[in-house]
Amino acid sequence: MKNLNKSKLNIREINVLFILLFFSFGSKIIAQEKKPNIIIMMTDDQGYGDIGAHGNPYLKTPHIESIGNEGIEMSTFISYPNCSASRAALLTGRYPYRTGVTAVTQVDHFMNSSEVTIAEILKDNGYRTGIFGKWHVGDNNPMRPSDQGFQEVLVHKGGGIGQAAGPAGNTYFDPILEHNNVSKKYEGYCDDIFTDATLEFISKKGGKPFFAYLATNLPHFPLQVPDKLAEPYRKMGLHEDNALTYGMISSIDYNVGRVLKKLKDLGIEENTIVLFLSDNGPRTRRSKNDVYPGRWGSNLRGTKTSVYEAGIRVPFYVKWKNNLPKKTTTNIMGSMIDILPTILEAADIDIPKKVSLDGKSLWSLWKKGEDSALDDRSFYVQMHYGPTPFKYMHFGVRTQNYKLVGPHDFPHGIVHQPTDHELKNVLKNLELYDVEKDPSERINLAQKHPDIVEKLLLDYENWFDAVTEERNAKGIQRIHLGTKEQLHVNLSRFDWGGPRVISRFDYGGPHVIEDNKLGFWRVKTEAGIYNISYDLPELKKDAVAYFKYAGVLLQQPVKKGQNKVIFSKVNLPKGKGNFHAYIKEERLPVGPLFVDVLRVDL
Repeated sequence: MKNLNKSKLNIREINVLFILLFFSFGSKIIAQEKKPNIIIMMTDDQGYGDIGAHGNPYLKTPHIESIGNEGIEMSTFISYPNCSASRAALLTGRYPYRTGVTAVTQVDHFMNSSEVTIAEILKDNGYRTGIFGKWHVGDNNPMRPSDQGFQEVLVHKGGGIGQAAGPAGNTYFDPILEHNNVSKKYEGYCDDIFTDATLEFISKKGGKPFFAYLATNLPHFPLQVPDKLAEPYRKMGLHEDNALTYGMISSIDYNVGRVLKKLKDLGIEENTIVLFLSDNGPRTRRSKNDVYPGRWGSNLRGTKTSVYEAGIRVPFYVKWKNNLPKKTTTNIMGSMIDILPTILEAADIDIPKKVSLDGKSLWSLWKKGEDSALDDRSFYVQMHYGPTPFKYMHFGVRTQNYKLVGPHDFPHGIVHQPTDHELKNVLKNLELYDVEKDPSERINLAQKHPDIVEKLLLDYENWFDAVTEERNAKGIQRIHLGTKEQLHVNLSRFDWGGPRVISRFDYGGPHVIEDNKLGFWRVKTEAGIYNISYDLPELKKDAVAYFKYAGVLLQQPVKKGQNKVIFSKVNLPKGKGNFHAYIKEERLPVGPLFVDVLRVDL
């Protein structure tokens, strides 16, 4: 009997333990289910003035504006002046220079793979994660969305459909896209395709909350949109560029409406945070001689790639039904680096210990309408091309009231260390604006308030030294070749590095971009056997194709009109280096259009 009682006691203890474990595990499931779903909808080159409610006399954007009517509009939300930098800032909560990003093409847009993204953090906390549209911080391992926390991926390559990242001849209609790292042709208009995929993703059951990042490529160049969307604006007598752009924004608004309707239809509106914003200002000009006639800019100065307000102040709306106030507008400054910490606080998720953020949470501001932690803060922007940032060249320091500007008419051309003469000239002509009283940045107060200029300049110098020191310690992110995660890598001109790539910006204007025909790829290789094939440019006479990497030197003749050359079963060592692929038709070598690198021994 004694042994039997002991046995019964053990069974009772086991049952109690089982019940405790069950309720503990069950409470975690319940807590997970209460985590809010998150949707971030980001547009591409949609300016602050590209919203009907912001005074645009032509556009109507009711679905976009409904997010603010049912939630909050931040009327002073600051981005970076180009696509990749803003995306890196949103994904990491850190200044883009820390992450490796300076601009939008070649190695300038590579985000370091050591960065921890919002998708990685949410995935580690039980979220399903998906991206649909534009990524633009690296197309190959280890920089792809799937390498950085996204489980469902439907994106285009490079900075836009039809760009050099490929595939050649791709358009906004029936495009070839990358679905979970596999190229696939789709039918329809790109904005609809990305939205369809988003709706499918958020409709899936499974008990997990979701994070959906719908990053449309509209209204970015090229201006391609169904005629039925552009026609109403043509009838208004608008310039064709504006009619097409506004037609693309009409598509955006329509698809935003589809997303909002789906949330209601699924009965999950009350448990979903919805954000809408743009990555930077509108492309209204690239130089003094390139202007959209009649483009509405909400009386803000500048354009995309400019550190003036039109380049960096973007539309921003957020709602969370029954959790955030309705029909609220705040002019307290928020920024792209604030999104990650804000979302994590809203979802009650701790910032990982190994992550150091630059952004501040806006959650208290959204909930209470004020937050003293946001007082007297500064946000720093800088933008030029090439992989090396240069102090003082085309920068801005934005506070709630004031803005210090180091302007430049052609930031694409800032690719070499400026002379001391140039730097002295920049510092002699700094501009200061009271952006609350003078959002159009017309009244330069630098001479009137030299004390404010000196303070903001010192703040900028300290910021620049800190972020570039971290950046330099990491170096430029390399493309990985021969890994199990990506046995087949497609290298494009979009990802070139090297001095000839930089030199294309030296003189004149954007037209010189096409002058450069050669670069190399910074790579890290696994030891193995590879097939390496080039897609060749048009050859008007016989030539020789060359390959060089880590002491491996190969060449073979190619004939006039030949469009492909293959180096088969090439033995590459494990290591890091510059991957050179080029053709000599003349003495000055040129590069292939694409290089396919396939590891064949795995």
